[in-house]
Amino acid sequence: MQRHNLSLAIDEEFLLLAIHSSLEEYKLAFLINKHLNLRFQRKKKDLDFFNKSGSITYPIYEYIDEKKEDAFYLLSNVCKTISEKTISAGSLFDIEYEEKTHFLVNEYKQADFLMKILTEEPQVYETDLLSKLLKIPGLVTAYTIDQNKLKSKQNLNFD
Repeated sequence: MQRHNLSLAIDEEFLLLAIHSSLEEYKLAFLINKHLNLRFQRKKKDLDFFNKSGSITYPIYEYIDEKKEDAFYLLSNVCKTISEKTISAGSLFDIEYEEKTHFLVNEYKQADFLMKILTEEPQVYETDLLSKLLKIPGLVTAYTIDQNKLKSKQNLNFD
């Protein structure tokens, strides 16, 4: 039997930032809008993945800078799902709930959020954006991720 492998190549230039914060995603988007003069809005469709335990959903916030033709995306890196398990206890059945945590980018499980910036010149945003992000109250830290070393890079292809 002949075997065919498909590979996905993402050739677009982008800057990827990891953000650590205990804030809810809508609150973080609001604070980023306020402090960085961006206009993040939640997209109508979330980023969905399906596996044997069910649907995994990551909310996406988007801002398009039409002057510079750059796109900004704020994503949650963490999704918690609750699944039902039926357990046999003698002649009765009992239902137990199991909570699982899924990560959009497995290599950075400690990051709560990711910010992806599609731009032709990622270096322009890197230092300025990071310094402004670190001044936001409720945000613990933020740093750049080298996307060339990511194994789960295909999860970030959602346009």
